[in-house]
Amino acid sequence: MLFDYDDTNINSVLNYAKKIENMTFRDILNLCKEYLTDAENGNKMNRSDEFIHSLKNDKLLTSENSKGQLGNIIEKFYFGYEPNSNQNADLDKIGVEIKQTPIDIKKDGTLTAGERLVITMISYTDPIEDDFYKSHVYEKIKNILLVQYIRDKSKNRLDNQIKYVNLFTPPPEDLEIIINDYKVITQKIKEGKAHELSESDTYYLGACTKGSTAQSSWREQYYGSHIPAKKRAFCLKNSYMTHVLQDYILTHKLENESIIKNIDELKHLSFEQIIINKINHYKNKTDEELCSLFDREYNNNKSQWIDLSYRMLGIKGNHAEEFEKANVKVKAIRIETNGKNKESISFPTFKYKELANETWDTSFIHEYFSTTKFLFVIFKSNGKTYNLLGAQMWNMPYNDLEETVKNGWLAIQEKIITGITFTKTSNCIKNDLPKKSDNPIIHVRPHAQKAAFKLKDGYSQGNINRDANELPDGQWMTTHSFWINNDYILKQLKYK
Repeated sequence: MLFDYDDTNINSVLNYAKKIENMTFRDILNLCKEYLTDAENGNKMNRSDEFIHSLKNDKLLTSENSKGQLGNIIEKFYFGYEPNSNQNADLDKIGVEIKQTPIDIKKDGTLTAGERLVITMISYTDPIEDDFYKSHVYEKIKNILLVQYIRDKSKNRLDNQIKYVNLFTPPPEDLEIIINDYKVITQKIKEGKAHELSESDTYYLGACTKGSTAQSSWREQYYGSHIPAKKRAFCLKNSYMTHVLQDYILTHKLENESIIKNIDELKHLSFEQIIINKINHYKNKTDEELCSLFDREYNNNKSQWIDLSYRMLGIKGNHAEEFEKANVKVKAIRIETNGKNKESISFPTFKYKELANETWDTSFIHEYFSTTKFLFVIFKSNGKTYNLLGAQMWNMPYNDLEETVKNGWLAIQEKIITGITFTKTSNCIKNDLPKKSDNPIIHVRPHAQKAAFKLKDGYSQGNINRDANELPDGQWMTTHSFWINNDYILKQLKYK
């Protein structure tokens, strides 16, 4: 029978919840309709007349176009309580929070988390709870009934299938990093800098935006600052939730090595301090000495300095479990004898037509920089080899992203939308996209190894399908990617 579980017994709750595996959200609504039919026939047994009345009048039962959240279907129509904004756990008698979250299927068939898992809103009107174990965040994550469904955008959302239902609690080694993330976020709020929060400030627990960019989505701060801050929520990051899916739910033990070999390390130092200490242990050694130390060929190819970075962290391959969970990218920065770094940092390629249709807040570049943290491992040339100067964790400062990078992105988008002018010279084709000198932080340039064009005047060059993609006006141009300017990177470095 619907609602037939003991809300004081965690095993009863889990056994009841497991019954919706392989059901769709529509199936749950149909179960509820059957229950209401029985109630009308005088067979209601386990819910009040008031609650049954609220079920009958809920628009989700009568309208396919209702904008109600899928999570509300599980809470109200399967577990039988009214969804609310209460800061306590949903099933507070046993401290269980019900969370539904999508799974996406990649082209290769791999399952990945569809989005970050929102935990609870960040309050700007109340004082911060310093003790993590007394916080609403801990109350919400200590026992999560995780309902994961396959998101198929070609279907009506009610026909998405619920695939996995499990109880999940972050393991002790993850919880230590989450606790420190909580401290970083709350410290920034207490300093009156809630308007500068970014999901990339932290590792597993993030502060994600909630709501639109409209003025109604901004809030005054409790702590001193008169600058309004965007509505944000505590969340478990998308990268972390992908790991939860792969490692804990599917039990596909990923072949990633751990940087933290002993959880006790995290009781004395933050994850970031541990990382920096491990790298700085080798400070002043040359890359040649490091190659010898780690039994690696000294060949000066581009991967050499990245390989050495992982070796210094105790990782044999190029995949660290904690970095995969936290979406940390390792970048080796080489400074030449003149004090400058030659190379800008490149990012994945983009499709011109997709960029033309993006908004800034939902753009790839905004999502990338607002969620990604970088480990810079810095080397400096001595004329023959490169000495290790040190390492630092870095993420794009909020104002740099929301002002300078945004302006650069908008200029590039506008040119792609309005049309690029091509000029043929004796040995190449030039375009009038904004140049590196037009923005202090970002620029775009070709990513493909060979040029490829198909222009409206009939001119064609190179392998179009491999090395180019289509512009909104129907012409084709060599595939580009975004780059962070090398001189901007240099200004961010602590070690020079």
